[in-house]
Amino acid sequence: DVAIQPKEINEKIYMLVGQGGNIGFLSNDNGVLLVDTQFQRLAPKIIKAVGELSQGKIQYVLNTHHHGDHTGGNSVLGIDSIIVAHDNVRKRLNAGGKSGAFLPKVTYSKRLSMHFGDEEIQLLHLGPGHTDSDSVVYFKSSNVIHMGDLFFNKRYPFIDFRSGGSVRGYLSNIKIVAGMTDAKTKIIPGHGELATQTD
Repeated sequence: DVAIQPKEINEKIYMLVGQGGNIGFLSNDNGVLLVDTQFQRLAPKIIKAVGELSQGKIQYVLNTHHHGDHTGGNSVLGIDSIIVAHDNVRKRLNAGGKSGAFLPKVTYSKRLSMHFGDEEIQLLHLGPGHTDSDSVVYFKSSNVIHMGDLFFNKRYPFIDFRSGGSVRGYLSNIKIVAGMTDAKTKIIPGHGELATQTD
């Protein structure tokens, strides 16, 4: 019964809400870029929701970390698109028995810049926080930040110690990202409603 609901941020960026981690959606002349993929069983619904918002092909999928409610759809969405994530996402998914389309094809250590049409996107790994595989995805041109599970809006945060998470690191990451924002920044949390600097 899960429905994928789009929440418009601007004319080209949406937050898609379903079950699991919030999905970031960007569409422009280059096609479609997604941030996270929720659960495998929801992949057909995600693809349908994307098709209702854009005629473009899904070119890239960015994973904010390795947890299944953010990467489950990789096995479907990764067949025809390029998955990008931190080095530790591939390592942890591989160690968990995942292979093939499920795994990121492009990984990075500290920082990665992408230019997707007229949008500059920065992936930042700020050190262990929620896990040791977290990425902050900064849509620099649009002033939108997807924080993955480094931010649970109006919910208690979760630190996955078994996956290299750190309370001190989580707090440090929050401070760094807060310093990147202004009053107009829109923030996509891993879970919860679309947020602002005040949140």
